Amino acid sequence: MNTKNLGEKNAMRVDRMLTLILCMVMLTNNASQASEPIPAPKQKHPIALIGATVHTVSGAVIQNGTILFDKGKIVAVGTAVTIPQNTERIDTRGKHIYPGLIDASSSLGLTEIGSVRGTLDLSETGRINPNVRAEVAIHPESELIPVARSGGITVAAVSPAGGLISGTAAAIMMDGWTYEEMTLKAPLALVVNWPSMVYSPGRFMRMSREDWQKQRDEQLKQLRDAFAESRAYLKAKDAEKEKGIHYHDLDMRWEAMRPVFSKKIPVVVNANEISQIQAAVAWGEEEQIRIIIGGGRDAWRVADLLKAKDIPVIVNPIHTAPMRRWEGFDEAYTTPAKLKEAGVRFCISGDYSASNSRNTPHHAATAAAYGLAHDEALKAITLYPAQILGLEAMLGSIEVGKDATLMITDGDPLELSTTVEQIFIQGKKIDMQDKHKQLYEKYKQLEDR
Repeated sequence: MNTKNLGEKNAMRVDRMLTLILCMVMLTNNASQASEPIPAPKQKHPIALIGATVHTVSGAVIQNGTILFDKGKIVAVGTAVTIPQNTERIDTRGKHIYPGLIDASSSLGLTEIGSVRGTLDLSETGRINPNVRAEVAIHPESELIPVARSGGITVAAVSPAGGLISGTAAAIMMDGWTYEEMTLKAPLALVVNWPSMVYSPGRFMRMSREDWQKQRDEQLKQLRDAFAESRAYLKAKDAEKEKGIHYHDLDMRWEAMRPVFSKKIPVVVNANEISQIQAAVAWGEEEQIRIIIGGGRDAWRVADLLKAKDIPVIVNPIHTAPMRRWEGFDEAYTTPAKLKEAGVRFCISGDYSASNSRNTPHHAATAAAYGLAHDEALKAITLYPAQILGLEAMLGSIEVGKDATLMITDGDPLELSTTVEQIFIQGKKIDMQDKHKQLYEKYKQLEDR
């Protein structure tokens, strides 16, 4: 064998490989410069937004107001704010400033392209998965996160799906290099999907009533058994501190239930029908846990029960057809107004779809068009979700001490024509580029051809 020729061939292969890698790096860098928003660095100096109409949400609207924030927190709000010398001043005259919007139920970061299985990380196999954590599955490079930001979304309650106990949701900020940087609070809530309590055969239900009842009863038993087993496990683990008690193997499924039983976090029970909601409320009392109803299409029909038990509702979606043929076309549109009138705590989220999280303010706008007061609709996507999800100390309104998570707009965020011009998340000025804007600029060039 000619070692010289072999060496030359290997050198050529290495050269070709290095050339290929260099080309890939150049393409990646060009793509990043052209399209990929870069996560913002932490706030390094005070920033003052001067001259805007400030919508505090929790209080009065401030005309010609100033917001001063430093180290990610709001320091002062008003018309006579003292601004330190090293402050970056941003002229916002003629603009409006609102607290960043919150999507209270979303799959942002867990799913990208519905037809590409490798981009979907919504659920695990099996029915009982309390140990699943949404935050660790977040994909920070998702194209849908910048798009959601352009819709005003600054924080999303990202929830797993599937099974009876899906896992724990997390409050995710819409900026960051890693999931650790993006996570605002985790765990946020345990997610439970209540089985259907009504037999409704049809196109998507072809089993007999007997088989359906057997399946429903089995699922309810699995849910109750899971909570009973987790309580027994935690009791046994806690008893290990006592003398003479033997060690029990660690079970991460049941360890994940600790904050539920101590009421540090609530359980979001996804339930839409009257019977589902009633059964879920009774189960929550039986288990002595805090619950939130997710979905809640029929929540207004059992409003007295929810008000009496002080159980809030995450209403979603608003943009949907009625559940029953005999219901009015605006059944879903009017649900928030009915809940408000009945004194039930509620908030509005999108339709859980990651690609449609940007439309969350449009759902609130529709509720406002169908009976909900405008101020209440705005609170339903800012202050109310923060309160319901235990984030009110950080988010939901423009107040001293809260996170400087804000958005600057050219108008009312409930109006479709309004543009979100700039977002700050914990004082960080966010890159507002996104895929939709890139495509707009690209195809706008066709006008000049």
